[in-house]
Amino acid sequence: MLIGVPTEIKPNERRVGLTPDSVHALADAGHEVLVQRGAGEGTGFGDAEYKDAGARLTGVEEVWDAAELVVKVKEPIESEFGRFREDLTLFAYLHLAAARPLTEALLETRMRSIAYETVREGRALPLLAPMSEIAGRLAAQAAARYSMVTEGGPGILIGGAPGVASARVVVLGGGVVGTQAAQLALGLRAEVSVLDASMARVRELTQMFGTSARVLASNPRTVERELEEADVVIGSVLVPGARAPKLVRREHLARMKPGSLLIDVAIDQGGCFETSHPTGYDDPVFEVEGIRHYCVTNMPGAVPRTATTSLNNATLPYVQRLASGVDAALEASEGLAAGANTEGGLITSPGVAAAYEDLPSR
Repeated sequence: MLIGVPTEIKPNERRVGLTPDSVHALADAGHEVLVQRGAGEGTGFGDAEYKDAGARLTGVEEVWDAAELVVKVKEPIESEFGRFREDLTLFAYLHLAAARPLTEALLETRMRSIAYETVREGRALPLLAPMSEIAGRLAAQAAARYSMVTEGGPGILIGGAPGVASARVVVLGGGVVGTQAAQLALGLRAEVSVLDASMARVRELTQMFGTSARVLASNPRTVERELEEADVVIGSVLVPGARAPKLVRREHLARMKPGSLLIDVAIDQGGCFETSHPTGYDDPVFEVEGIRHYCVTNMPGAVPRTATTSLNNATLPYVQRLASGVDAALEASEGLAAGANTEGGLITSPGVAAAYEDLPSR
């Protein structure tokens, strides 16, 4: 199969769809890989490494126009919509439930799209997990950084000091993101609460953290009480493929400490705070009613070398299956088929279909 790897052009995005090692594995299996010149520079992978791995270096037009399968990291932006075509398969993070223009473009061109974030293995999301792990850790780092007065914060050291209380960090959602955020925040000596709506997960987290963190069953009143005491709130709730539920409403902000920080890791799926809107690393924080919001949509893009390598460790086996035949790969794997979001002008993902009841779906 002819596989294309374009340069990521979303602002502040430096990751790349395939590493040279992944290209080598695909080329060794008899596939041809087209890599846009300079695609790996932001990650630290030079064109020479890709050439040595067996890739053919080319321009952006050929990558999109000749490829049968395009492998990206982030969803295409509007300037790339004109490159869509019916006989092309796109494999990337898509987050379509929060991206109507992209969804409509995929439907209009009848292009098949497979989203990393909805591929399943049992109950697990194997292609979302690597970036969730990194995003969770980065969220805790952001909590520490933006609590400092030099970054517009209230001047709190997240781990406190002898005789001085640590910051209160509340994590909403105890999945992969929330667990990683809580672990790193605890490592920084913050006082941490983790809330989750699943009692089964609450029991798992209680066993995991013991007495080091407060693990609570999530309900509206408990969330409200925790918000009132929080210095930082990390929103990490996830409904695979669907829009994130709004756990923090605008009216809650008046009950929070002035200058406290909301970190919305669910922003790719529309955000779990009602007052969130997407931001980037060039201007990551904004304020609503005295409460600061950090809503960077591509958090792992700040550590592209680590993130790309971690992502490829998970995605390469799926790329290899798709490269041997997309139809056969989807038919053979229910979990991979769950990643299919659009095909033939129809939405094929239940979560995305629920977000756009007026658009055609299967």
